Amino acid sequence: MLGNSCWPNPTPVAQTPPEAAYHPDMPTPTTPDRLYYTGDEAADRLIAHDPLALLIGLQLDQQVTVQKAFSGPLELQRRLGALDAGAIAALDPERLAQAFRERPAIHRFPGAMARRVQELCAAIARDYGGDASRIWTEATDARDLEARLLALPGFGELKARTMLGILGKRFGVRLAGWDEVAPRHATLGDVDSEASLATYQAGKRAYKATLRAGGPAGSGGTAG
Repeated sequence: MLGNSCWPNPTPVAQTPPEAAYHPDMPTPTTPDRLYYTGDEAADRLIAHDPLALLIGLQLDQQVTVQKAFSGPLELQRRLGALDAGAIAALDPERLAQAFRERPAIHRFPGAMARRVQELCAAIARDYGGDASRIWTEATDARDLEARLLALPGFGELKARTMLGILGKRFGVRLAGWDEVAPRHATLGDVDSEASLATYQAGKRAYKATLRAGGPAGSGGTAG
């Protein structure tokens, strides 16, 4: 059974932020059937329905493809038996590293990323009682949500803005002030199909090629 599997839902009052916190034009918070980040239906459904899985995928999204990064949570779940922030935080670090190293490795840097994922899970267990969705369901406004994301281990401005884009565009979570913190460039929040993922990744490759050629720096997303 999956842990941390509840997204914001207009029915359970306990998980819905105060009405005043929402952007006046925001859509109703909802859970998409899947996120088109991996090409594997099971992995795409997991990251859509389990907030912890989505955050772990975003944590892994560096120096590997989007497909590899967001396939990681499902593979980790298979190897550990479940995704639970408290359990992962309490796991022996070497046991977690071994789960990451088992072939095929979950990431090209399994030891380092196992450590980062464990630090992320420890923060979620400590600050949010193991429920990753509380990061946004309890945020007072978009600036508060941004600050909560930036406080997560391994989440700099780029990852925080990407998560804001995903929450706002794919899940309809747009708190008051969302326009002020929303990314101004294409992110995974704009990906809603396999075709748009291909477009996003092509844009990333072009951006990186410009940087390698010494061109002007633009704004990019996470790893392609």
